[in-house]
Amino acid sequence: MNHRHLLTNLPFDPDFPALLQRLRIKEGSSHIPPLQAMVDQAKVIARPKTYYRLAYITRVEEDRIYLDSNCVLSSTPGNQSSPIDLAQVSQADQHFTSKVMRINLEGLQRVFLYIATCGVELEEWAKSFDDILVHYWADAIMGAALSAARQALQADVTERYQPGALSSMNPGSLEDWPITEQVPLFALLGPVQELTGVRLTESMLMQPTKTVSGLFFATQESFASCQLCPRPGCPNRRAEYQPGLMDKKYQ
Repeated sequence: MNHRHLLTNLPFDPDFPALLQRLRIKEGSSHIPPLQAMVDQAKVIARPKTYYRLAYITRVEEDRIYLDSNCVLSSTPGNQSSPIDLAQVSQADQHFTSKVMRINLEGLQRVFLYIATCGVELEEWAKSFDDILVHYWADAIMGAALSAARQALQADVTERYQPGALSSMNPGSLEDWPITEQVPLFALLGPVQELTGVRLTESMLMQPTKTVSGLFFATQESFASCQLCPRPGCPNRRAEYQPGLMDKKYQ
């Protein structure tokens, strides 16, 4: 059975009032017509997409979580600068190292590794704007496309596999699971760039920039990395910081 799923042709119809609120544009502003025109353009151009696979936990050693690696990699094509050559990453015994993850996955047998992106098409469109304000608007529209991809991803995992409530972890969101863990994640996913256009740079950043990677896991107690992160004023916060949680559960 094929447990790899590429979702394309995803619907993208951003909530315009929510976008106005995020950009702090008030009703009646002269900015509304040009922003509406940009959204209309983006709806035609955008190709948000997501790719995910089911992976089984094969063993756990201390804070190392080993997963099955039944995938074949090809070299990363293209002439873009400084891509990670994932063809050089061994597929044998791929693992993640994280105490938080080890505790979160205790008793589980499977996870869902994923990439979700606004798409290279929308990022190229956004690059065409020189005005700082307009580029800021384009960035928010790309964020909305990424949100559409994430919603489609979680809905598909839920419908296809019926895992129950899902929580997620993302490389680089916690010191415990650093951004360097992108390498085994991409290796386990396989030909990410060929399928989605997303590439991983030597600095471990993903392009397009409005891309998220990580894993979903079934949970009875909801978890988000934000619960362990004290960073103030984070625009991407999805859960309230819980100061005592790290000591209570993960130490």
